[in-house]
Amino acid sequence: MIILKNYINGALAAPTNNKYIDGYEPATGKVYTQIPDSVDADVQLAVDAATKAFPIWSNLSNLERSKYLRKISELIEKKLPELAKAESVDNGKPLKLASSVDIPRAVDNFHFFATAIEHFASESHFMEQTAINYTLRRPIGVVGCISPWNLPLYLFTWKIAPALATGNCVVAKPSEITPMTAYLLSEICIEAGLPAGVLNILHGTGPNVGSAIVSHPKIKAISFTGGTSTGKNIASIAAPMFKKLSLELGGKNPNIIFEDCDFDAMLKTTVHSSFANQGQICLCGSRIFVQKSIYEKFKNAFVEKVSQLKIGDPLTDVNIGAVVSKAHQEKILSYIQLAKEEGGNILFGGNKFIPNDERCREGYFVEPTIIENLDYRCRTNQEEIFGPVVTITPFDTEEEVLTMANSTEYGLASSIWTNNLQKAHRVAERIESGIVWVNCWLLRDLRTPFGGVKSSGVGREGGWEALRFFTEPKNVCIKY
Repeated sequence: MIILKNYINGALAAPTNNKYIDGYEPATGKVYTQIPDSVDADVQLAVDAATKAFPIWSNLSNLERSKYLRKISELIEKKLPELAKAESVDNGKPLKLASSVDIPRAVDNFHFFATAIEHFASESHFMEQTAINYTLRRPIGVVGCISPWNLPLYLFTWKIAPALATGNCVVAKPSEITPMTAYLLSEICIEAGLPAGVLNILHGTGPNVGSAIVSHPKIKAISFTGGTSTGKNIASIAAPMFKKLSLELGGKNPNIIFEDCDFDAMLKTTVHSSFANQGQICLCGSRIFVQKSIYEKFKNAFVEKVSQLKIGDPLTDVNIGAVVSKAHQEKILSYIQLAKEEGGNILFGGNKFIPNDERCREGYFVEPTIIENLDYRCRTNQEEIFGPVVTITPFDTEEEVLTMANSTEYGLASSIWTNNLQKAHRVAERIESGIVWVNCWLLRDLRTPFGGVKSSGVGREGGWEALRFFTEPKNVCIKY
């Protein structure tokens, strides 16, 4: 049994109440770790440590802070096999996915912002024969970073790295469902010699730890990734306190496939964009719209490709592992049942999956599921399922598919498949989405703004957007 600890003021510590939560391995359904069930008192210790560290950390040069971040990046890369296995066990995702995507991205996050801060520049505005204005950007102070369970270290570091690079001190909370790699990051920070109090990592539930971070008067900004309902609650608490907010929330992403696409490239990528990480990526294309002239061809080919996916123990060579928890498995299965009630036809999957090997027989597996014959306005097509479930719907015209694609409350990401450049530009402009991929999916440049519109979030992360979020601008006007 692995017993995790909080990371406060540069050291690992048990929760003040000495209470713990059971941590489950999704692939087996068994408890394998104990997670601190932290409370307000632990948050206060972390805030005190961060407040004390802030004057020293914020006054280091960008280059000095960069050296610490680069050291952390190097240690993550050095420990990649250990971290990838921990992520796979803790989350249920295939080991090869954690090894090729999640942990390498955590390496890149620290490296990118470590180097970006050395090139970060601000604005000046010349008033002819009168004055010059220039903008200073200073760190906010103590900030809160709260990340989800689907890409645990990937998204945790995506928030922490720019906050630290800009000179802030951080109180961070990983998901209590997948805390293992955040705990291992604590050990890496100690090994890297990160000064005490600069980063504090607290484990526990949203109501106990998350709420205490969001409502603490000394925490001046909140960066959160997670569900839209939780985001609304955070905004209701933080906004009246005039905290800066960056909220990356839910999605119900459309994948629009026109008849003039590169069919083979589209098909391969669509399988991936539908079921990567068991569909538990906020960017997955869960609503697939296919032009009628190629609908039957696509349907048959898609079902054939998905039927070839291997599902099972994530520590073996599989395409699909376990979903993150029993509760989430039940939620996904309930939506499949809802789809049937709404008139949906299950083309493939639709069931709980029980692996043959004894180790994983009690694990939380769901078959990759393809559903057709649903109205685009039904609940299955409007509500976020966040699992290995996609719907496919035919369309005739651009106008029709844009109406269907834009019909949900969400607007995070989208994909468009066409070899017609004018069509690609037209649809990309009119689709209500913060991110549009044309003839690709999840092709990420860390310099670009990342975030959604409508109920998919507020603000943007990535590149200069993240560095601006974690700083406050101050205009200085000097008269000649």
